[in-house]
Amino acid sequence: MNTATRLVPLGLAALLTLTACGSSEQAASDSGVPLVSEGQLTVCVNPPFEPFAYTDESGEVVGLDLDVVGEVAKDLGVELSTKVAAFETMQSGTDLDTGSCDVVASGMTITPEREAKLDFSEPYFDADQGLLVAAGSGITGVDGLAGKTVAVQQATTGETWAEENGLSVVQFEELGLQIKALETGQVDAVVNDIAVLGPYAAGDLEVAATFPTGEQYGIGVKTGNTALLDAVNATLDRIREDGTYDAIYTARIGTAPSTAPAEG
Repeated sequence: MNTATRLVPLGLAALLTLTACGSSEQAASDSGVPLVSEGQLTVCVNPPFEPFAYTDESGEVVGLDLDVVGEVAKDLGVELSTKVAAFETMQSGTDLDTGSCDVVASGMTITPEREAKLDFSEPYFDADQGLLVAAGSGITGVDGLAGKTVAVQQATTGETWAEENGLSVVQFEELGLQIKALETGQVDAVVNDIAVLGPYAAGDLEVAATFPTGEQYGIGVKTGNTALLDAVNATLDRIREDGTYDAIYTARIGTAPSTAPAEG
């Protein structure tokens, strides 16, 4: 992905039970892994980013990322607590450094710049960039974007990709605002991770192209928190081996993964 600050809509935040701990003291799971709140693994996410993190009809934040991190919580013997946060404070490591959450997971691509600010797990999802346009627009790739305006999500790898390809971009704080801008004619196209554009490709919108980038998502932990990082990686190994990951992927993406996410 998926680097602009995804601001949290107030209505969404009000639907959630947010748990945060700014104290320097840390609790621990039964396995001895330090956690910001006793008996809980707190994950920061940034919806809407379907199918990785989004709000269902009951107001609960769900998605592939929550399913995967929920398996980590299960292995630690604790409950999963979800906290909505701005993407910028997640990818910058701020939420981890201040003790707002234990892990960050919201379709976050592993990049050298982010690795300087937080520690990443093994990759758990392979991702490429995609192009969403109005149906019948005639735009089928980068060449068709000359003179067009492209919506990007600020601080994401999609924004970086669009700028590197010389596109005229408009920044938005979250995916939902990008889609709205396309639907209302404010922009000609949307660039974001291909996996999150699929749910919008119906009716008046369509996915025009996929751009292979070799990106991979990782779960972030505070720099130096090796105990939690090892626990996350152990869970990722387990769910790959016992079929849980394939089941999660199929349920959230709609097809079985062609290959397991590469390690390293």
